[in-house]
Amino acid sequence: MSNAIELIPEASRVVTDLPLDGEWDRPTPCTEWSVRDLLNHLTAEHLWVPHLLRGETLEQVGSRYDGDVLGDDPMGSWRRAITASVLAWGQADADGRVHTSMGLMPTGEYANQMLVDLTVHAWDLARAVGVRPHLVPDAVEAALVYEKPRVGAGEVPGIFAAPLQTDSESRVDQLVALLGRDPGWAPPA
Repeated sequence: MSNAIELIPEASRVVTDLPLDGEWDRPTPCTEWSVRDLLNHLTAEHLWVPHLLRGETLEQVGSRYDGDVLGDDPMGSWRRAITASVLAWGQADADGRVHTSMGLMPTGEYANQMLVDLTVHAWDLARAVGVRPHLVPDAVEAALVYEKPRVGAGEVPGIFAAPLQTDSESRVDQLVALLGRDPGWAPPA
């Protein structure tokens, strides 16, 4: 089984445990997204997971997760989506393939991408609401191992901002800087 698949449940709990209620309009390090926008993005991604791991195509899933998927209960919507996603990952064929917007890819590759997204966006959300992010160390390491060669080869333009330099020894700071975030970012006062 892919290490990323095994790390997704714990990495998702970081988001679930954040104090996001009532903070929906706060800006995030993702300059185009508020806290609500970012949680909506994560929720929609995880609503797709059970479908894709069952072998459905993008066309079969269609547009059902476009737009606002949070409704009047953002955290409840997130919890329902991530629960279904984690259950689907627990039954995933690690040697299988899934349909994605980038074409057919190995399940393990998809898991790595989802783990990176969960980990870096947990950091984004934590910073947005002014709490210290307590990321899963193994998820941070797996994300660094996965993204360093991709970013270095220029494979992720448009997905993340350009890498920033950091002299920090912190692996979290190194990861977020690699993915175009200022490790010292704080919400406006």
